[in-house]
Amino acid sequence: MKQPLVSPVNSQDSSELQEMKDFYNETLGFTPNSLFTMMHRPRISNAFLEMNLAVMENKGRVTSSLKRELAYLSSHATGCRYCEAHTIRAAERYGSTADRLAHIWDYKTSDLFSEGERAVFDLAIAASLVPNAVTDEIAEEMRQHWDEGEIVEIMGVIALFGYLNRWNDSMGTQLEDPAAEDAEKHLSVKGWNRGKHQY
Repeated sequence: MKQPLVSPVNSQDSSELQEMKDFYNETLGFTPNSLFTMMHRPRISNAFLEMNLAVMENKGRVTSSLKRELAYLSSHATGCRYCEAHTIRAAERYGSTADRLAHIWDYKTSDLFSEGERAVFDLAIAASLVPNAVTDEIAEEMRQHWDEGEIVEIMGVIALFGYLNRWNDSMGTQLEDPAAEDAEKHLSVKGWNRGKHQY
């Protein structure tokens, strides 16, 4: 794209942005351009923030780092380079090790990942495809390792990033430099680049 579909609002324009800035400064170290784009309709950005807070809240065994890792796999499956960069940065910030990030695509065989995590990653990829590729086998494997509340948390992350993947790829949201630097560090060996998100 030659330019984003919609330009972000000026980050200094609204006091309504403070809660968002606080949340995203913790998770990413900056407020994403996607939120500033949503601010053209503050009710959408406020609803999105509340959904994000609810989905990323930890209720048990589904850790913050696991949520970001599965969000990365989901974003990769849909092809959103913007969200791939954000999720790999957030995964590292929330405790994913360099080894896990380097071998995440070897999750089916690497001893860095448990059987329960393999089930989550299979679900994340299958649920992110169009048409949807979740099978009885994937569902049963999830039930073997996770309770219903945990599965809801996991699906919440996948669905949240389904929204973000479509938003950012369609908008052509400009990727912020800190996220791009982390993506280049962790993902360039897999062919990642900024794609349409660089202007």
